[in-house]
Amino acid sequence: MAKYKIAWMPGDGIGQEVMEAARIVLDKLQLDAEYLPADIGWEFWRTEGEALPQRTIDLLNEVDCGLFGAITSKPKQEAENELIPELQGTGLTYRSPIVRLRQKLQLYYNLRPCKAYPGNPLNYREDIDLVVFRENAEGLYSGVEFHPVEDDLREMMKKYAPALGNFDDVAGDDMAMTVRVVTMRGADRIIRRAFEYAQKHGYPTVTLVEKPNVLRETSGMMVRVAREIQKEFPSIELWETNIDAQMMWMLKNPENYGVMVTGNLFGDILSDLSAQLVGGLGFASSGNIGDELAVFEPTHGSAPKYAGKYIVNPHAMLLTTKMMLDWLGETEKAIALENSIAGVIKEGKVKTYDMGGKSSTLDVANAVAERL
Repeated sequence: MAKYKIAWMPGDGIGQEVMEAARIVLDKLQLDAEYLPADIGWEFWRTEGEALPQRTIDLLNEVDCGLFGAITSKPKQEAENELIPELQGTGLTYRSPIVRLRQKLQLYYNLRPCKAYPGNPLNYREDIDLVVFRENAEGLYSGVEFHPVEDDLREMMKKYAPALGNFDDVAGDDMAMTVRVVTMRGADRIIRRAFEYAQKHGYPTVTLVEKPNVLRETSGMMVRVAREIQKEFPSIELWETNIDAQMMWMLKNPENYGVMVTGNLFGDILSDLSAQLVGGLGFASSGNIGDELAVFEPTHGSAPKYAGKYIVNPHAMLLTTKMMLDWLGETEKAIALENSIAGVIKEGKVKTYDMGGKSSTLDVANAVAERL
């Protein structure tokens, strides 16, 4: 019997190709694992009306972790149009399966390391080592949305938020509303994980990136919680910045920052900029982590125009695999994999088109495997 059970979730498009790359290095590392296929993605939405079938959720409740490739997401109307004829007009509404998965399984923090590996021609600079903690289950991605905004809802909300009266001249059909939800529980657990990570890995600061001067209630709660938690970690300094200013400072002095923590939407923005500083989404790994389960994924999309060509950069997926090994406690294998990835990047002989080379996705994976 294998030591680990891993849900194997290729998803859509290039997700299937980068997962092949991951399997090459995992087999070379001889990880004692059983890889259990799990259904997720656009084809299951199209044919079943559910991009995250219940059978996949059931499987995830029985495994040690999941490894995920990429997902295709499309706007509401386009998603409905692509359903098979039998499902069209039945009231089905598409929701991102990865967002639903994070919420349903309480994978409440998204860990996104962004490190500049020497020799990468796409590095903004060589001394960047950033880690973004992005809240995963609340915020503007919580799924609390309204369209149209019915009169009874508007009148009720105006009692508590008079500013909504500024839109009295707008018809309900012409208004859409998304609610940013922040709870004390959600703020505490994401900020606490950021401080714990900083302490464990020797980062001197944790930067809270929010917008409390405008989003007084939600960002304000994040600030209050962060200040209280910092008292438990006196050796770590708390920095507070606004999301817009942080974008400027990240370009000017990225070496000043280490661990950053923020809500869902701001974290999405912040982590993409951080990824670009170290070469782009082809180097951006992530983990969706809860107290008992984690699902690891590269942060790039399914890139349909590249699907089947085996030309995309698999380093994000390989670094994601390294994160999974760390989480499983396979520290030696994780270190060996990262060192092999760093060696291939530094040598510069095997590289995909985005790095100025002509190597395939699997060429890179095999080059990394050969170094292990």
